[in-house]
Amino acid sequence: MNVLDFQKKKEKKEKISMVTCYDAWSAKIIAESNIDSILVGDSLAMVMHGYPTTINATVEMMYLHTQAVAKCAKNKFIISDMPFLSHRKGLSFLMDTVQKLEQAGATAIKLEGGTGNFELIHHVVESGIPVMGHLGLTPQSVNLLGGFKTQGKDKCQSEAILQQATLLQEAGCFAIVLECIPAPLAKTITEKLSIPTIGIGAGPDVDGQVLVLQDLLGCHTFKPKFLKTYLNGFELIQNALNTYDKEVKSGLFPLEEHCYDGIQK
Repeated sequence: MNVLDFQKKKEKKEKISMVTCYDAWSAKIIAESNIDSILVGDSLAMVMHGYPTTINATVEMMYLHTQAVAKCAKNKFIISDMPFLSHRKGLSFLMDTVQKLEQAGATAIKLEGGTGNFELIHHVVESGIPVMGHLGLTPQSVNLLGGFKTQGKDKCQSEAILQQATLLQEAGCFAIVLECIPAPLAKTITEKLSIPTIGIGAGPDVDGQVLVLQDLLGCHTFKPKFLKTYLNGFELIQNALNTYDKEVKSGLFPLEEHCYDGIQK
């Protein structure tokens, strides 16, 4: 899949599937799946590094995780998040960050928010790099939003999000993530825009969906309303570890079949 395929899928009304990925081992699995696209999200600060928000993601973190994913999923369209404030430190810092993420293996970058970013996005796109927008619940602004809360629930908010979506399209974004907004608003935005929308907690009428890999595999106890788990990964892995522990302590592992032969004469 390439950047032009996003538009083609919207025109053909074909849904787009996307998952987050942060490391090599999971990238290898996704590379052999039917998933359309990978997001190396700044959510890695929470999922991989244990921080309470995405604010702690750094350029170096994003570079290293993007590089690990890109090495093992060369056949996938890879989008890497611009970390907290990296696009607000001046044009030079912005472009240095974009360059690092692209050279790490990203096919495109994702940038949160609308107001104040339109000219920056236009510059990045004009420089030859695809940009995905992100509206609604923007986790990097969690302190300003008063927590991880649904956005666009009143008329003023919904109109602002719709307007910003239109401006992001005009700035050159090839797609927009809509996070935690009412389904009717997401539908309106999707119908109004010519570029595809990717939803997470935005209902069924968007052009595609994205979920955190560890969430959909049931590896976390975190279960927001929008999440569907497709595997009880936590229990399966826990049981496997406990079985390994039991066999080690009882002498059932390793057996002869797991041992190397002696020195041959």
